[in-house]
Amino acid sequence: METWIVIAVLIAFFAWRMMPTKGVNNISTAQLKTIINDKDKVFVDVRTPGEYKAKGLKQFKNIPLGSDFSKLPKDKEIVVICQSGMRSKQACKQLKKIGYTKVTNVRGGMSTY
Repeated sequence: METWIVIAVLIAFFAWRMMPTKGVNNISTAQLKTIINDKDKVFVDVRTPGEYKAKGLKQFKNIPLGSDFSKLPKDKEIVVICQSGMRSKQACKQLKKIGYTKVTNVRGGMSTY
């Protein structure tokens, strides 16, 4: 009986982690390709410098997860990417927490680009 409770809690936890963050837009990499040269958006890659060097997009500024995002402009949309979409989702949550209103996460990240 206790095993079912543990399994139910684990399922609930993972379902909660997969839910989109309130106020964060999510786009696919196909949608990213249509906006990647938009000068009214700021593109941020939150992967490590090594990951970015190996396969980075020139439109994206490399600001690794855990860095200070407060210097980014608040009047522009911030589009965030990582390798798989998990770190960028965390970065989007951090941006929302410090007052950014126009935040977009790229689902699937560079692995689907």
